[in-house]
Amino acid sequence: MKNMSQTANTVQNCPRKKAASVNSVGRNLMSYILFGFLYALSLQPLRLLYFWSDLLYFLVYHILKYRRVVVRKNLRNSFPDKTAAEQLEIERGFYHWFCDWVSETIKMTSISEKEINRRMKFENLEEVYAALEANKSVSLYMGHLCNWEWIVSIPKYLPRKAHVAAIYHPLENATFDRLMLRTRIRFGGEAIPMGGSGQVVARWHEKGEPSLVAYIADQVPPYKSMHFWPTFLNQRTAVFTGAEKITQSLGAEAYYLDMSRPKRGYYVGKMIKITDHSKDEPEFAITAKYYELLEANILRAPAYWLWSHNRWKRV
Repeated sequence: MKNMSQTANTVQNCPRKKAASVNSVGRNLMSYILFGFLYALSLQPLRLLYFWSDLLYFLVYHILKYRRVVVRKNLRNSFPDKTAAEQLEIERGFYHWFCDWVSETIKMTSISEKEINRRMKFENLEEVYAALEANKSVSLYMGHLCNWEWIVSIPKYLPRKAHVAAIYHPLENATFDRLMLRTRIRFGGEAIPMGGSGQVVARWHEKGEPSLVAYIADQVPPYKSMHFWPTFLNQRTAVFTGAEKITQSLGAEAYYLDMSRPKRGYYVGKMIKITDHSKDEPEFAITAKYYELLEANILRAPAYWLWSHNRWKRV
């Protein structure tokens, strides 16, 4: 009877395995088709992609009204002293920039090293380079500001012996996740999934391998990770503190990447030191300084931050 039961289970499982195999082939085929389409689109010069971006703005803002309720709520709560007209100006500027970000991210699929070097500049890298050369690790705090995807060109400016990586949250759509990963490692960087990132960085540290790890830590944390609530953009805000724990465990230097957009299609990332003695900092001091610098960065050009994210939903 046991053998008959096993045989029956095997027969029942065969269709499931075949279906899973067919689904896997279908997903892979979709990935190749989508990548081919985006790659072909990315071959257009940015000036033409910006033309499509202007059309996309009309669709996203006026027709689809993508997350407009969230954007308006965030702007209203973040800038209570601004008039409705001033908030509306930021809102429209945000949607224009957001559509440009989509076009620029597509361009990343095929952009040449020469062009990305011309369009994405870095300042104050000397101390970071020296730290990595001395086998010290560096934590680089960032926000969803300007074009965070374009910092993938930074490895070419740093010592070859260092790991240069970004912590990322895997996308729910596996096809888009694979596409984004491909663009993020094109210029020699590494991408570490959020789950288990601390162990990966700790292994490098144990081997004596220096690293620069970028943390985009301005999203809303899960309930179990809510330990610190600074005031950010006039609101009590739950924040991630995991980056600080990793930084202090490594004794890493901490920097903030201050982002600016001099003109359309050009960005500058300036290194601002938070601390070079992270282990001596009080609890949450590094995180608090990061949010102070991020807020100042946003206030200089508020349209270039990701207002469509429901940042304060835990409140």
